[in-house]
Amino acid sequence: MTEAIIEVQNLKKVFGDHEVLSDINFAVNPGEVVSIIGRSGSGKSTLLRNINLLEQPTAGDILFHGASILESSFDLAQYRAHVGMVFQSFNLFNNLTVLQNVMTPQQTVLHRDAAEAKAHALELLAQVGMDPYVNAKPAQLSGGQKQRVAIARAVAMDPEVLLFDEPTSALDPEMVDDVLNAMKQLATTGLTMIVVTHEMAFARDVSDRVVFMDQGVIAEIGTPEQIFDHPAEARTQEFLKRYLNRA
Repeated sequence: MTEAIIEVQNLKKVFGDHEVLSDINFAVNPGEVVSIIGRSGSGKSTLLRNINLLEQPTAGDILFHGASILESSFDLAQYRAHVGMVFQSFNLFNNLTVLQNVMTPQQTVLHRDAAEAKAHALELLAQVGMDPYVNAKPAQLSGGQKQRVAIARAVAMDPEVLLFDEPTSALDPEMVDDVLNAMKQLATTGLTMIVVTHEMAFARDVSDRVVFMDQGVIAEIGTPEQIFDHPAEARTQEFLKRYLNRA
């Protein structure tokens, strides 16, 4: 049996008097694409931020290759090098060109020389259709173009796992498809991906498993076919009816 790459155990997160996450349990295997869906405020992004320790869990544990990431002796910098994140808001360096945005983290964190970092950056920018813009600054790009550069930058770090926090939510509708296509292409490479998304077609067509969250708990988890075609829980059915305009 394949060892889970990331395992979330009894995870709980409280902000003040509000319990945002309650008793979350799930595991992600190497090469899996797992989509997390649910209404706004259901705890999806908070879960992702706990996995990357941008938020500190209140209780429970998160394992990476069987080791707790919450142990004081755990090498968090090394973990973040293996577990990348693509945010809603791109987080590009505005003073650097597209090419420099993808090169610089490789040189700083992975200590690659300039020639190797540049070759890797150009290859990935071509994959996401951004090679014509290598000398542009972020201010000259559309939101969709910035997000594709952000994806290339994250992949350039050779992560084992890539976390996506609603990567299309800040984009105009006409820009969404380019970003989703770049993510679909990534999914075919065997990269492990955990994707918080409201793009139901992506979750249905690209995921190996889908997690449906509601009010801070995992209400249902299963294959896309199970979740979208045969949801067992009434709240999953209600959510999908609303989002997919089902009768």
